[in-house]
Amino acid sequence: MVDVLNKLFDRGELDYMSINQVRERISRKKNFDSFLAFGEEKIEELNASQRYGTARSYAGLIGILRVFNKGRDIRFNEINYDFLKKFEQFHLSKEGNTLNGVASYMRVLKAIYNKGIKEGYIEREAYPFFHYKIRMTSTAKRALDAESLSKIMALKVVRGTKLFHYRNYFLISYMLYGMSFVDMCFLKIENIVEGRILVRRKKTSKHYNIKITDALWELLEYYIEGKSEKEFILPVINRASLEDQYKDIDWERHRYNRGLKEIAALCGIRHRLTTYVSRHSFATHAMLQNIPLQAISAMLGHSKLNTTQIYLKSLPTDVLDAYNEKLVEAI
Repeated sequence: MVDVLNKLFDRGELDYMSINQVRERISRKKNFDSFLAFGEEKIEELNASQRYGTARSYAGLIGILRVFNKGRDIRFNEINYDFLKKFEQFHLSKEGNTLNGVASYMRVLKAIYNKGIKEGYIEREAYPFFHYKIRMTSTAKRALDAESLSKIMALKVVRGTKLFHYRNYFLISYMLYGMSFVDMCFLKIENIVEGRILVRRKKTSKHYNIKITDALWELLEYYIEGKSEKEFILPVINRASLEDQYKDIDWERHRYNRGLKEIAALCGIRHRLTTYVSRHSFATHAMLQNIPLQAISAMLGHSKLNTTQIYLKSLPTDVLDAYNEKLVEAI
């Protein structure tokens, strides 16, 4: 108890805390030496606040950490540079695992650890990420070229079939500023207001205010006919509770991705199609039309400009070739 009080005093925090806050900080120090138990508490809090996607990410990390440590508990002070390197090696030793995969786990671990520091369970001086750097490898560019996108638009599919829906989902996403699949699934008839889509993005709470073009309206008309204001536009969500609705979306996303493979084959597209490709394609095509980066960021619903820059970190080689030719011609 004295150690906790001394540290709070040294950091200048004690003067700004109530008696109850000090008591809670002391009891926390006793009750939460376990990183795993702390992580599970954060999962419960996330579920209670209906942040189910983040909760699943936290649960995935806690689960793999239990496997890594053979079911034994992991205390906060055990998570150091050596622990992180061993966990990295453990992950990469499994066939099919990648550096980007371990990076996604490490980002979640880092987030939970930072919460532990903030809530007084571990000292900032023990922070293992001062020395351990999360590494990633470059992934293949996800954006489609205009010709491939045109092939998808022109693809003949039987109305009402799964491929009909998956082709439409892909195009609707592209036409709605590269809207994420989750945000599309939560769109309701009431979000259509005077020829525009008005909705708040789930991930960042940024507002979408998108004009419905003629091409987009042709796709939406099939889904909105006969529906009431409170009904979802797309036929994905079938249940009432928000947690179950996210599960509906996850299951449909898996089927959607499988369907996109079929669509790619039918269109003769060698590029790997996923739900993210329409979003990346929109961002890249916007950049190639010389739309300012800040405008692209706003259209994508990003909260930070550097997130948009990650989407646009590499230009297509034919564009680079054209720039190079201009430079040579100028000599």
